[in-house]
Amino acid sequence: MRVAIDEALRCKEAGTAQTILFNLSGHGHFDLAAYEAYLAGRLRDEDYPEAKVAEALQTLPSVAG
Repeated sequence: MRVAIDEALRCKEAGTAQTILFNLSGHGHFDLAAYEAYLAGRLRDEDYPEAKVAEALQTLPSVAG
């Protein structure tokens, strides 16, 4: 988080606009049950339909520069 804040302050001081991406994934407390199931071999692999992947990709914005 500190780096994202530092970058925002740097942009503010320089008077420039920049997109800053930041990901906060949490502390893992709620992931412990899933991790335990994974270690115990109780998780199943699920196939995700290719049609759903194609559908989701159609709604992504273009980021090519």
